[in-house]
Order: sequence, then structure tokens, then C-alpha cells
Amino acid sequence: MNLKDELIEAFFSEGAVLFGRFVLTSGRESDYYINVKKLSTNPRALRLIARLMAEEAGKAGVEFDRVAGPELGAVPIATALALETGKPLVIVRKKPKGHGTGSQIEGEVKPGERILLVEDVTTTGGSVLRAAEVLEKLGAKITAISVVVDREEGAKDRIGERYTFLPLVTVSELFERRDVSPVEER
Repeated sequence: MNLKDELIEAFFSEGAVLFGRFVLTSGRESDYYINVKKLSTNPRALRLIARLMAEEAGKAGVEFDRVAGPELGAVPIATALALETGKPLVIVRKKPKGHGTGSQIEGEVKPGERILLVEDVTTTGGSVLRAAEVLEKLGAKITAISVVVDREEGAKDRIGERYTFLPLVTVSELFERRDVSPVEER
């Protein structure tokens, strides 16, 4: 079994695909929820995600100096990928800190550095694109955006307009491999 197949299997064995009524970060309602946090809190699954992200970035010829992830869902993923690749980690806050340095990032970003930005799930891509803007304002160059799951609701087109987009798995692949669709499970 290859890494991608292992990841897809982990979504189901860990109960990370839920059916019901959910409101997503984008504000959209959905009949299903992809809970990547169930995987990113499991050491075996998190290691698998990091290895697959590193492999996919390599296949795509993506070179990077640092790994970054927006809080909260992407932080363990970015941390695992930093450990897998030996690249320094940057965490992007949703808002600047209200105390201390008032920074919107943890870690260091130098002008011109190439960053692989990671996210857990994308729907429209809004959250990860806001994180990219924060990093670019600091002079970084986003070489690619890697996500664990693309819900296929606009993120690919929106992100792909400006960046290389590297989803590990699409929702279609998840449901295709398990012969399940969100409508059938309701």
C-alpha cells in the first residue's frame, strides 16, 4: 500500500470523516466534515501526513527554506513536516498578538525566503491565502501551498491562480475509495 492509500485508509479507521450538518470555517454548510485534527493528533497518522507532504513537494520540484502553517489545525502538520524535512517552522497567527511583540508570526521569516505553506483542509482557500499574505508582507516567497484535504469547493482555482497547489487527497478520492458519497450517508 502506498502512502496516499495509507492516508485515505487512516481517515476512515480514525473516524475522521463525519456525516451530518456542519458549518465550515468558510461559513458554508456541509453534509459532511473532514476532521484532519483526528489524524494530526495521532502520531502514526501525523508522521504519514508529513512524509507524504515532503514526498509530494519533492515530486513537484518545490524548493523551500521554511515550513509555515496557520493556527490551529495546520500547526501540528507544519511541525511534523519541519521535523521530517529539517526545515525551520513558522506559525502564522489569525491576528497579531495583543501583547509582547504584537507579532502575527512565531518563528523567523527573512525577506526572499521560500516557504512551503501547509493547511489541514481547504474549502474556498480563504484561511490559507490570508496566511500567505501575512508571510508575503514580511518578504517571503510562497513556493507552494500543501493541504491534507481539498474539499473541491473552489480552493484549487483560487489558490492555483497564484501558487502551486498540492493537495494530498481530494474529497472525491476519499469517497471514491470508500464507495461512499456524502448524500448516501445522510
